[in-house]
Amino acid sequence: MSKKLFAGGLSWNTNDDSLRRAFEAFGEVLEARVIVDRDTGRSRGFGFVTFAQAEDADRAIAEMDGAELDGRRIRVNEAETRKPHGGGSGGGRFGRRERG
Repeated sequence: MSKKLFAGGLSWNTNDDSLRRAFEAFGEVLEARVIVDRDTGRSRGFGFVTFAQAEDADRAIAEMDGAELDGRRIRVNEAETRKPHGGGSGGGRFGRRERG
């Protein structure tokens, strides 16, 4: 089963390819992506790496957390799943019943 990792503290020079190369030593990487700012196209200093096998991802965390990549000491841990931001109710006059 696949597992997604968070990589933080990345150098501005780290790109998708160099991130992938750094993590491929631990197993099959399905995706490696550095997150970039929409307006400037510049790296936001973090990215995600998805491994095909959870065991490979766990080994990568153990070896790469605190390791140096492109001149920066990086943080690596399991990515947290984001909770969806739905419209939902609960605020303003449209989210409550009027009392009468």
